[in-house]
Amino acid sequence: MSSTEISADPHAGTLRSPRFWLAPVVVVTAVMAALAALYIGSMINPADNLHRFPVAIVNQDVGDVLPGSDQQRNLGAEITAAVADGVDPAEIDLQQVGISGAISGLDSGRLYGAIVIPSDFTKRTSILAQGSVIPGDIEKPIITVYTNPRTGTFGKGIVESIADRALSTVNTTVGEQLTTTVTDTLATSAPDLQLSGGSRLTLADPIDVRFVEHKPLPDGTGLGLSAFYYTLLLILAGFTGATIVNSLVDSALGFVPTEYGPWYVDRKTAHLSRFRVLLVKWAIMVILGLIVSALYLWIATLLGMPVTRALLLWEYGALAITAVGVTSISVMAVFGSAGLLVNLLIFIILGLPSSGGTVPLEAMPPLYAWLSTFEPMHQVYIATRAILYFDGSGPAGLTRGVLMTLLGLGIGLVLGAVVTRIYDVRGFHRRSDAEPALVPAQDA
Repeated sequence: MSSTEISADPHAGTLRSPRFWLAPVVVVTAVMAALAALYIGSMINPADNLHRFPVAIVNQDVGDVLPGSDQQRNLGAEITAAVADGVDPAEIDLQQVGISGAISGLDSGRLYGAIVIPSDFTKRTSILAQGSVIPGDIEKPIITVYTNPRTGTFGKGIVESIADRALSTVNTTVGEQLTTTVTDTLATSAPDLQLSGGSRLTLADPIDVRFVEHKPLPDGTGLGLSAFYYTLLLILAGFTGATIVNSLVDSALGFVPTEYGPWYVDRKTAHLSRFRVLLVKWAIMVILGLIVSALYLWIATLLGMPVTRALLLWEYGALAITAVGVTSISVMAVFGSAGLLVNLLIFIILGLPSSGGTVPLEAMPPLYAWLSTFEPMHQVYIATRAILYFDGSGPAGLTRGVLMTLLGLGIGLVLGAVVTRIYDVRGFHRRSDAEPALVPAQDA
């Protein structure tokens, strides 16, 4: 068949163009490579990436006189100094605070754990040393390591690892000193008396280190992951919801054609400015934010997830969905089809690994901590976590989360309003007043 019998198509050579095939391959490959690098890089070496991981140490020991000595000693202070000397300050932010400061830090999520030395530590150590040669029941001195399950399971594991490593060394050192002290004392005062094998074993391992969860999470929280997954739902509601709203509204107003299976519908384009269309989409996202946030709350409660501040969670959820949705729609209004990629990069690709919802930011490369200062998912996560796990405490992240969410909403509103108004004023309308001319095709 001659090409003159076929209606001319200005894009007839598109399928034969290398660019046509390369563009989607290159874009998808680049996006997937970024996903792999960011996601795997965020969690593959947490121990090697530790930086400024906040842990407190509390010394309440009042001191006592040990056997064989007439001088007051404070083993708690000595252990505190030994632990501080044994950690790298670039990796672990070991904060020497009082018990009230430690509790406040744990309650607000600013601390992942706390090592607490009790007031009678030296006294109990002295009793242990005396009891090794005097019959009777004795107890080892106790050091309690409080973990904070409300900051995530991964953070709890890191605290336990840090404390186990530091206190194992301390235990060995104190055991050697105690054994030497008791042995020397016996050699001087009772040379015929020898330490039994059991006593030597007890003195060699004198400290009872106990790991205790500070305010354990109730059932139904996914071991501290429910806040992260709820955050993910809020972000997806805003991001995915905006994409769907953008497509449906543009289709209904004739800006893009619609396909339903074999049916192809191309409506007449509505004579509406870009700004008016944007306002319509924004209004729909506000309504969706209120509805979907309530739906999430109802489903979570129905499935048994504990929610003590239901009204606050609904309010913040609606705000977060609206902020993400409004900003996503504004980005698509500004960049067109490319806006979908921009939204994917901002809200998903960079957001998930820097959220801090699974691996603590202090156990990731510094890049992720920097991203978390402005990435929307982290702001939504710390606010959601504060509502679900910290009774809506402002210092636990709610204040920062709300302020940053409002800031993001403001940026989305200003970006969309200003740019679409500029497009309208300059005549960049979303309609075509004339059909494209038909150009005869060349003979094959």
